[in-house]
Amino acid sequence: QVQFVESGGGLVQPGGSLRLSCAASGIIFSSYAMGWYRQAPGKQRELVARITKDSVIVVVDSVKGRFTISRDNAKNTVYLQMNRMKPEDTAVYHCNSSPAFFSWGQGTQVTVSS
Repeated sequence: QVQFVESGGGLVQPGGSLRLSCAASGIIFSSYAMGWYRQAPGKQRELVARITKDSVIVVVDSVKGRFTISRDNAKNTVYLQMNRMKPEDTAVYHCNSSPAFFSWGQGTQVTVSS
């Protein structure tokens, strides 16, 4: 059974930083491109950042220069480092393969507010 467990969210002030982690199980992690996705209230889930099996990284324009994604295949874990955060980054953040082939985990809430 595939499972993703996201952690590291919380309340942060504008301009602050957070590091999210996602531990994957039930898949051959190193065989998949992985992504971080987010869903803000009333909006569709969107892909924020993607890292291929070979660690090629793509991020969406709205977070370019602020967020970066990384992976540790030995730990079956993907990370999202978020810097210079903005209120519009507020969302529930999820990880999944990219494209998203598997069921979604619970996600981790990120709130950017003063």
